[in-house]
Amino acid sequence: MKLPGPLHVFNEGLAFLLELAALAVLAWWGWDAADNVALRLLLAVAAPALAAFVWGLFAAPKARIPLPIPGVLVVKALVFGAAALALHALDRPSAALAFAVVVLLNTALATADRQAAMRRGA
Repeated sequence: MKLPGPLHVFNEGLAFLLELAALAVLAWWGWDAADNVALRLLLAVAAPALAAFVWGLFAAPKARIPLPIPGVLVVKALVFGAAALALHALDRPSAALAFAVVVLLNTALATADRQAAMRRGA
């Protein structure tokens, strides 16, 4: 299913905002996960840094190790799933569910759009 131009642009912009939100949530979780300030800082920096590293390596449009669509979806599930679990751990179960639903819809639309583009040869 090819998305109409404006919906494609909106969905890609939403995907980027969701990626940023996932990194922010992972940092928030890292800060909240420990009592020791040094450990808080370490987790608040390391959790989103690890997610960004894995994303850039495998799931980014210009990934260093490009994967087929199923592999990219696994990486996205890991990163976005970690962010949803982090929200839940932060006692935000409604936000975790809303985030997961929006991510699923966004990813499903983006995947269908990419597959349609690949079939067209674009």
